[in-house]
Amino acid sequence: MLTEAFVGSLFFGAVTAGIPLLLAGIGEQVSEKSGVLNIGLEGMMLVGAYVGFAVAFFTDSFLMGFAAGATAGLATATIMALLCVILSMNQIVVGIAITLGAEGLTALLHHFQFSRSYPRMAKAETWAIPGLSDIPYVGAAFFDRSPLIYFAFALTFFMVWVFNRTQFGLNLQAAGDKPAALDAAGVSVKGTRVAAVLITGVLGGLGGAYMSMVGGGLFLPFMTGGAGFIAIVLAMLSRGHPLWVLLGALLFGASLSLTTALQVAGFNIPTDVIQMLPFAMVILVLVLFARHSYLPRALGIPYHRGER
Repeated sequence: MLTEAFVGSLFFGAVTAGIPLLLAGIGEQVSEKSGVLNIGLEGMMLVGAYVGFAVAFFTDSFLMGFAAGATAGLATATIMALLCVILSMNQIVVGIAITLGAEGLTALLHHFQFSRSYPRMAKAETWAIPGLSDIPYVGAAFFDRSPLIYFAFALTFFMVWVFNRTQFGLNLQAAGDKPAALDAAGVSVKGTRVAAVLITGVLGGLGGAYMSMVGGGLFLPFMTGGAGFIAIVLAMLSRGHPLWVLLGALLFGASLSLTTALQVAGFNIPTDVIQMLPFAMVILVLVLFARHSYLPRALGIPYHRGER
């Protein structure tokens, strides 16, 4: 029973903490494939987390909250697309500015609206899959969860098909690797990159909304805690394969939930040691695999029509 409690808690926490990374990582993968390094992803997640929570709290609707979080991420991504893709400004500078601006704005809004009450959301609705939800260890973790979790898993496999079997996927790849060839074929490089950045914003905002509405049940300033940057790392190391983003998100989520799982199992290990593990793991992975990661040749380089 002790082992089952530990494993079940670990898997449950891995999914809960991994879904925001998965959604944001898939979005960042789309952006990076097109040649845009979306450093502003952390800010998009944070704006999505605040707006999603606020709308869900005042409307008492999780669906409205998720829609609002995705829309807020889209609006923030529009700024990134305008400044970096259309006006060809530095992607890193603009991305950092968006993240810092989002941190300040959401902290200020939270102070005026929720700092005295710190309200919490009710428990999110779950959909139990008959039969599968009763499987020992993994049933409750994977098959009795919020509908958004099922959407995130389905999205991963859908993006595999998009990247490998659709014209849009080929256009993304060309925009990142050979933008001049895409331009010569009559497809707008900037249009492709704008679409990619907007998709990133939607998924980043959705991931942030999940984090505040389902993962935590409340919004706290700076609550993303670097999740957007971790998602960028996952996208870089995945070599363009969404399934690797899924695996990385679940592994990182498991390391984040290890503290809770050990407490459930009755082990008394200093939480500071456990909380250090996810970031130590990221450093280790970067050292071991960063040289083998796939990065588009035109990543971070503005494109002007007629360049060769």
